[in-house]
Amino acid sequence: MTGREPSPFVVDVLTLFPEVFPPVFGASILGRAQREGRFLPRIVDIRDFAEDRHRTVDDEPYGGGSGMVLKVEPIFRALVHVLGGEEAFERWAELPKPERRPPVIFLTPQGRPFTQAEARRLARFDRLVFLCGHYEGVDERVREHLVSEELSLGDFVLTGGELAAMVVVDAVVRLRPGVLGNEASTAEESFSEGLLEYPQYTRPPEFRGWTVPDVLRSGDHGAIARWRKRESLRRTLERRPDLLLGRAFSAEEVELLAEIARSSAELAARVRALALPPLPPKKRRSGLERPWAFS
Repeated sequence: MTGREPSPFVVDVLTLFPEVFPPVFGASILGRAQREGRFLPRIVDIRDFAEDRHRTVDDEPYGGGSGMVLKVEPIFRALVHVLGGEEAFERWAELPKPERRPPVIFLTPQGRPFTQAEARRLARFDRLVFLCGHYEGVDERVREHLVSEELSLGDFVLTGGELAAMVVVDAVVRLRPGVLGNEASTAEESFSEGLLEYPQYTRPPEFRGWTVPDVLRSGDHGAIARWRKRESLRRTLERRPDLLLGRAFSAEEVELLAEIARSSAELAARVRALALPPLPPKKRRSGLERPWAFS
């Protein structure tokens, strides 16, 4: 025996379209995590908690307007079921929203932006509940009383919250202990250190004249690590310079940004905007004190 098996990360999803989840949750890393007992998705059909024979879950909005609004009653009953009954729900609802366990997350464009930092935060819980909206939206009483937080994938509108829930669950589950098998995998991915990931290459070393950088084939692990850090900084500076604003740069990063700045006037201007600290004295003596100061 190797000791007690870890408890699975439980994810409850309240949805009108339960059939869309098994193909995604059963494939690739999520599927393997399920088979290994590390991830337990439980999909709940909100329609099962409608009380009329037509399984009605939506109605016209008060005050008029286009579209249909999801009703509060079936969502309430579905959540009570997920939480384990009326008494469990009342204990959950009595707590301030940030303290409610498990968190009940509503996916909406009006929510807080979902980032890698949010994924790491959610991965620390043992259980999450997601509510997927549809149609024109949900009755506001759902947001006021049945949801503990709201998250958004971005400033765009999807048909429903199902795709957003899949994205969030995938980003969170892969951060759970043991899911990837190699903890270094998550440490080196984009955004893990607040930077975009460096370029990746594999065999062959040359194809149609497109070559792999020599340093990656050199076997010099120190040089490879430095190249990867520099290219990660370069890619972030080129594509997402906003991620670098306010960053506390290490001495090595300042030196690497100085090298990057020498490659073009455009990148030099972006480096200047970061208000970097001065380079160490030995670098100043070598003429690299302000390599981004193009004439």
